[in-house]
Amino acid sequence: MNTEEFRKHAHELVDWMADYFENVEKLPVLPNVKPGDILNQLPEKAPEKAESFEAIFKDFKDVIMPGITHWESPNFMAYFPANKSKASVLGEMLMSTLGSQCMIWLTSPAAAELEEQVMNWLCDMLGLPNTYTGVIQDTASTATLCAILTAREKATGYSVNEKGFDLQKFTVYASEQIHSSIEKAVKIAGIGAAQFRQIPVDDAFAMIPDALSTQIEEDIKAGFKPICVISAIGTTSTTAIDPVSEISDICKKHNIWHHVDAAYAGTALVLPEMRWMSEGVEDADSFVFNPHKWMFTNFDCTAYFVKDPVALVNTFTITPDYLKTSVDEEVKNYRDWGIPLGRRFRALKLWFVIREMGIEGIQEKIRKHIAFGKWLEGEIASHPDFELMAPVPMNTVCFRFTGADSDKLDELNEQIMTTINESGKLFFTQTKLHGKFTLRLAFGNTNLEAYHVENAWKLIQETAKAL
Repeated sequence: MNTEEFRKHAHELVDWMADYFENVEKLPVLPNVKPGDILNQLPEKAPEKAESFEAIFKDFKDVIMPGITHWESPNFMAYFPANKSKASVLGEMLMSTLGSQCMIWLTSPAAAELEEQVMNWLCDMLGLPNTYTGVIQDTASTATLCAILTAREKATGYSVNEKGFDLQKFTVYASEQIHSSIEKAVKIAGIGAAQFRQIPVDDAFAMIPDALSTQIEEDIKAGFKPICVISAIGTTSTTAIDPVSEISDICKKHNIWHHVDAAYAGTALVLPEMRWMSEGVEDADSFVFNPHKWMFTNFDCTAYFVKDPVALVNTFTITPDYLKTSVDEEVKNYRDWGIPLGRRFRALKLWFVIREMGIEGIQEKIRKHIAFGKWLEGEIASHPDFELMAPVPMNTVCFRFTGADSDKLDELNEQIMTTINESGKLFFTQTKLHGKFTLRLAFGNTNLEAYHVENAWKLIQETAKAL
């Protein structure tokens, strides 16, 4: 493909992209396909000869698009949003065009210094303490693994990296409601799932500090070495808020690394009135949130902050001769701030979003989404045939239908969800709370409006009544 062909096809793609943004909410959120439907349309072997762009793009539209789940749709209310904005997409296009490999300052000076400043912006925007220093990771799962590995190394004087594990038995702590990536990170870090302690939660699904303290003390008496506690600002099932301040006090008492997982809900800290959630975060050792969830920046883009960057760098730094440069003592080489050597220029799209929307524009959307959550909370609470299953601090609402034979409520609620999802009009998922099948709506799409939430609630009521 020569430059003129590239120019022509790029314009075609941008036109298609703009149309997609304009019309995506009219498309079925979930595709009507069965396992293997897409695979069976793809040739078993790669083409020997070059194919035209027209043929490739036609297959994209005819084969790939019918199998796409439309995360961009404002009717997508499952999991948490993987959000984006037009500005972030444009930033991603430039990032891909530049092809920068941002492993060290010398390989892309502008990328390294923009990342440093954008992370300073985010720290200020969220009201985090200026004692934090930030780096962009790919996902919160990776950032949390970095936190656990750093906690392990700092607790052992960096000896595990050098000598491997001895007979020391480490323990890591989080609530029963914590994200599954925490246990995965504990396994990868070599600590072992058997040494991962899941602490009981209260009626609001937040970690109970006294239970944490008791478990830590019991483990110390039994010969274990507690190294890390992960608290959550916004758990996955219900967006419960752990008492960060009390947990920080417990960690300080026992010299334990405290990592705060705010992957989704951290964006809400851009609102001063929501910073009650992060009280005590100044005493934590690390903090993570995902701009790719609720700050309108397309996947992947995770902001990870640490109070002691020296501990982070000491955990990950390896400097072979071929990576040494004359300016290493003057700059931040971010390849030492995480797991991968190669790094994408993620700061560029985040920079585009913050500048194009401004702090006020981001705040306006977050406030609106939280208001929608409060509205739906009120609707469900006042409805005789539905019940709320968890508090609604933001815009994730957990509830269930109760207007039928109680012996079949789990089956009926699952049938409500399945029927609606199969219709393509809405996509949402479930969780289990107090042992009960629970419907869960999480909405935060960039283009979400009140009528999307109102239509979702109306559809759920109508489906429940019909079933």
